[in-house]
Amino acid sequence: MTLTFNRPEKKNPLSQALVNELLWALDDAEEADDVRVIVLTGAGNAFSAGADLKGMSSDRGKLEKKGEFDDLLLRFDRLDKPIIARVPGYAMGGAMGIVACCHFVVACESAIFATPEIKRGLFPMMIMAVLRRVIQPRDLLNLMLLGERISAAKAKEIGLVTEVVPDDQLDARVAELATELAKRSPLAMRMGLHAYNQQRRMPAEKALPYLREQLYALLNTEDAKEGLAAFFQKREPEWKGR
Repeated sequence: MTLTFNRPEKKNPLSQALVNELLWALDDAEEADDVRVIVLTGAGNAFSAGADLKGMSSDRGKLEKKGEFDDLLLRFDRLDKPIIARVPGYAMGGAMGIVACCHFVVACESAIFATPEIKRGLFPMMIMAVLRRVIQPRDLLNLMLLGERISAAKAKEIGLVTEVVPDDQLDARVAELATELAKRSPLAMRMGLHAYNQQRRMPAEKALPYLREQLYALLNTEDAKEGLAAFFQKREPEWKGR
């Protein structure tokens, strides 16, 4: 399932309505059995230019409210399906936090990243919590305290982006990656990501016994037995999702 921020004339700003719609859309994608991979992107030449300062306070949208921006960032921590950020251009401010939450980030060479809040007398407060997971402290402080733009290549160097591809190869690479992920056992993917999300909050002495239990549970599934049988029989597995 591809989810697209779709206000390209404004570089897809993060209004309160958009944040709420994305919360609903992520729930829908996770509940749909036929959805194996989620792709998150922006229309036009931007992922998102960041917060819509007017829309964050005034645009409530038509859907029942699920949460605020911090709820959205926390929602990614409970996501049990792989999500790819497709970055076709600008990813600024709060959008950097969303990028940091995705499992894979594929950016085109011309993409630009920044946390420019400091230049407006503000600070990227909430997204610090997720940016610090993928960016080393001094690189992160450099971004936040100077507010300067960085290239896609630099974003990959500091850990924010997983892949950088030529602009005309962005769609092909995202499709290739999504296809490869969709070939994996959906049950193993779901159980694995759930365990990953849980153990990240634990010290090692709690995480290891928990992960041992999860491994034993996975070994008892039909997909695990099929995967092992396919390996020994030198054939492609046929996943049942059970």
